[in-house]
Amino acid sequence: MSSASFAGRVVLVTGASSGLGAACVRRFAAAGASVYAAARDQARLAEVAASCAELPGEVAFGPLDVAVPASCREAVAAAVEVFGRLDVLVNNAGRHDFRLTAEVTEEQWAHDVAVNLGGAFFCSQAAIPHLLETAGNIVNVASVAGVVGEAYSAAYTAAKHGVVGLTKALAVEHVKAPLRVNCVCPGGMDTPQVHTIEVPEGADFELVMRISAARGFMSADSVAAVVAFLASDDAAAVHGSVQVVDHGHLAG
Repeated sequence: MSSASFAGRVVLVTGASSGLGAACVRRFAAAGASVYAAARDQARLAEVAASCAELPGEVAFGPLDVAVPASCREAVAAAVEVFGRLDVLVNNAGRHDFRLTAEVTEEQWAHDVAVNLGGAFFCSQAAIPHLLETAGNIVNVASVAGVVGEAYSAAYTAAKHGVVGLTKALAVEHVKAPLRVNCVCPGGMDTPQVHTIEVPEGADFELVMRISAARGFMSADSVAAVVAFLASDDAAAVHGSVQVVDHGHLAG
């Protein structure tokens, strides 16, 4: 567990009902933060909050559909209303669906981009005024698909490249302001989503599994540790960075 303390700080985590989002909620709560966990599934959010009951921090939760800009604004406002301030935004929400590019519909393209890029933009847009007040920071969660291509994932890959670009654009825009913006690009993680992957008929499964390094899937906790580091004072000099966390997959 990191020695960095988040006592007195407020963290908003999107996509917090499972996987990396839930791991981030627990990580920040263990470090003393007040955490607002946001996602669509309120029952699972309640379970995540209950799992943090014995930790030093406090966890509240509420609804968020990152595909809807108004919902992004409402989640940020709710976090500030509950805890009185905002110090960290973790844009974690996203979804990866594998599709043959020739068969992607207009609706699927628009939805994939809205969930995987639009949510990060609109949550950031709403949070920035609050984060400037607290000299806070944003940690965007992209993917290794944000720095390399991924088969049967044209919309997802384009959106995650967009998250990397969004990170850099916000970092440059705020290079003279009291706001840091960084990005984490995880490789394959052992999360519930991995166990429900549906590969389109006719797809080459070896190409799908290129996201997995020789060391296998990572735990969500190991990636949450990097998110927490970037959000901490230990990373005070880290701004506009893109951190690949992938068990060495892209090293070769």
